[in-house]
Amino acid sequence: MAGGMMRAMILAAGRGERLRPYTDHLPKPLLEVGGKPLIVRHLESLAAAGVREAVINIGHLGDQIVARLGHDWQGVKIIYSDERAGRLETGGALIRALPYLGSEPFLLVNGDICTDFSWNLLLQESTASVHLVLVPNPDHHPAGDFVLDAGVVALQGEERHTYAGIARIDPTLLQAYPEQSAPLAPWLREWIAEGIVAGTLYQGMWTDVGTPERWQLAQERCRVRHDGI
Repeated sequence: MAGGMMRAMILAAGRGERLRPYTDHLPKPLLEVGGKPLIVRHLESLAAAGVREAVINIGHLGDQIVARLGHDWQGVKIIYSDERAGRLETGGALIRALPYLGSEPFLLVNGDICTDFSWNLLLQESTASVHLVLVPNPDHHPAGDFVLDAGVVALQGEERHTYAGIARIDPTLLQAYPEQSAPLAPWLREWIAEGIVAGTLYQGMWTDVGTPERWQLAQERCRVRHDGI
């Protein structure tokens, strides 16, 4: 494991508008897939990789996440970055959480994906300031986001892939941005244009749980892995 890389951030503050009415009474990361809440799946995989501190941003129905996970989840210390007064989007969420993330590169994962990605790849020593995990384009996002060229993420090229919502980021990159509501995507494009973003194409199990239909798809895919059938 890279020196000091013990922290992760799970993005869990979203409203989940497209998953209503399910998310009217339950935050999206607590939706169950294969018998477990999505956020518990993430904590399990992070803990298995040796991560001992996780920052979770909370917004919509965030009290339920705190009640479900507490502040020490099976040996993983949990710190909550509070956005209940107003959601900041991903970029702003990272800026608010900076005091909790330390000075070493940290892992980042969207709370609304279901995957069996192994974190060990991102825990290896690397000179890249950012490392993104990409996946083959799902049906709902056929145009993709970025190109992967010999392990480096590029903006232009023939074969595009989709950002998986999984990354490793050096927090020093974030120090120049003010704390305000801001998406992460424009910053990613800036960093990619600077040539400082490495990437990996992951072709294993991955589903974005963004709609009832994709939640059902995740149920089917994860159940196979969960039950071994």
